[in-house]
Amino acid sequence: MSTDPARRLIDPERVAAAVDGLGDRGVIEEWAQRFSVVADPSRLALLVSIHYAREISVTDLAAVTGMTDTAVSQALRLLRAHGLVTTRRDGRVVRYRLADATVHELIHRVRPHPEEHPEKHQGEPTGPGEDR
Repeated sequence: MSTDPARRLIDPERVAAAVDGLGDRGVIEEWAQRFSVVADPSRLALLVSIHYAREISVTDLAAVTGMTDTAVSQALRLLRAHGLVTTRRDGRVVRYRLADATVHELIHRVRPHPEEHPEKHQGEPTGPGEDR
């Protein structure tokens, strides 16, 4: 445990579990940077679009999001540098896709597929943190 030994703890077992779960601070920093990249609405829109399309070109992403090809290319370059998207060349066309299962799952949580969310019954919570 990396806490100050002179500090009084209320629940040392929970502190130990939290310290273990926190793990390497470098990983936390890496994910904080990834989240800051995703925090931009345009880049998030690109990621969500890629999620649904599975693979999609710059030109098609520009049409979907209403951005210019240049703006899409610049955003994708940043997303790729942070490991959020990857490419596959199909002849002259470069198609973008989500880089890994973790990114896919994060985007899926932000905007789940409609067919996986049946209508909520009256009285059921509709989102996180809502009471029944």
